[in-house]
Amino acid sequence: MTTLHDSRVRYRVLAFGVCLAAITYLDRVCISVTAKDIMRDLALSRIQMSFVFSAFSLAYAAFEIPTGWWGDRIGTRRVLSRIVAWWSSFTMATAAAFSYPSLLAVRFLFGVGEAGAWPNAARTFSRWFPASERGTAQGIFFIGAHLAGGLTPLLVTAMLRNMHWRQVFLSFGAIGFAWVVAWYRWFRDDPSEHPSVSPAELRKIQQGRRVESAHSLGGGQWKIALRNRNLIALCVMYFTQSYGFYFFITWLPTYLEKERGFTASKLGLLAGLPLLLSVLGDLFGGITTDAVGRRFGLRAGRCAVGAGSFLGAAAVMLAGTAASDPLVAAVLIAFSGLFTAFPLGACWGACIDIGGNHAGVISAAMNTAGQIGGMLSPIIVATVVEKLASWSAPLYLTGALYLVGASCWWFIDPRKPIWKD
Repeated sequence: MTTLHDSRVRYRVLAFGVCLAAITYLDRVCISVTAKDIMRDLALSRIQMSFVFSAFSLAYAAFEIPTGWWGDRIGTRRVLSRIVAWWSSFTMATAAAFSYPSLLAVRFLFGVGEAGAWPNAARTFSRWFPASERGTAQGIFFIGAHLAGGLTPLLVTAMLRNMHWRQVFLSFGAIGFAWVVAWYRWFRDDPSEHPSVSPAELRKIQQGRRVESAHSLGGGQWKIALRNRNLIALCVMYFTQSYGFYFFITWLPTYLEKERGFTASKLGLLAGLPLLLSVLGDLFGGITTDAVGRRFGLRAGRCAVGAGSFLGAAAVMLAGTAASDPLVAAVLIAFSGLFTAFPLGACWGACIDIGGNHAGVISAAMNTAGQIGGMLSPIIVATVVEKLASWSAPLYLTGALYLVGASCWWFIDPRKPIWKD
């Protein structure tokens, strides 16, 4: 039955997105908490474990753009179903690892499967939300990821008291399959295809869309994109964001234990604190970028919020590294997680702004640069710690990279789409 009111089915789409984001981080963060047990059982060194962490990011980066393009081409209903089923399978397969090469292979294939998840989520929001709501939608989406990531260390620490780390991976991997069944049965690629969407909601969504180019991405269009100042600056900026963020989900538990002396009773909470604080950044950052954009214009909404957030992240990361008190250091470093989460609505909203009908592949390009940062982060941190016997140098480097990320926003103008009709 059609109605004259806004049916708000798009909010159910967002709820599916939040669950998707939560499952991605449940599976990603799990390995950082179990790293000590995995290293013991498989006789891995710190450098070898850093390559295990980075195998995921390498695969993710390599397959991000092709999977984003695939979602633009055939729709996110089928692509996201394949993505979640694949990565859930290899989360469970992590439990079967018996050596360093087998663990590397499984985590690489895990990354292959998860590649494209977030660009396809951005593509979904570009079809289901008007432009004025996209920053908020992206911010709420990230809440799912960071809340799950923040609670995972506590959950895994508790689970490890009663089960082997292999059983933890089996348990987490099973969750994704339930999501796939529900998503594929209920979701449609365009709101006009969903029977529950009212004419009023459909009109609101469609009126809020920009006029988008319908061209396919040939070689000439790719050249335009790869030379575009907006995209280049977004990629460099997101490299710095992900470089720092991957420290939180890889080596932070080890840093807090070995360098700052925290015991298991506090470790679970403090290791998850950056992601728990990120939830506030996700929510208020998404709301802020849309609110500032409505009041002062789109560029201010995206760029002022983005630059200010990175400056804040740099300040607290550098202060936390220099702090002598372990608890003060841990809390300050955790607040850098909040500041780097605050601009995520602006980052992904800007990709939709400049990408138009190809939001999936443009989001994938930015996220590929981020995954390269994520791939390098664990390796550089482990190598520097091994060579210098100090955790301070890699954390000071992270703070400096945040300053580079802040400067990138000067070169971004989301009012200028990459392709013009």
